[in-house]
Amino acid sequence: MLTTLIYILGIVAAVWCVLDIFKHNKLEPLYKILLSIAVLAFSWVGLAVYYFLIRNKI
Repeated sequence: MLTTLIYILGIVAAVWCVLDIFKHNKLEPLYKILLSIAVLAFSWVGLAVYYFLIRNKI
């Protein structure tokens, strides 16, 4: 049960992150797509990298 909850939270967080990526107009479309694929593929790790390293720079 706990693993299912963590899995669902990971999906929600990844979708939030992808929506945040596409909200920014400064990024090129190809960079947005590649970054979104990376976040979705690596779930929690991709989310952490985006949130702590990339989000503040864009």
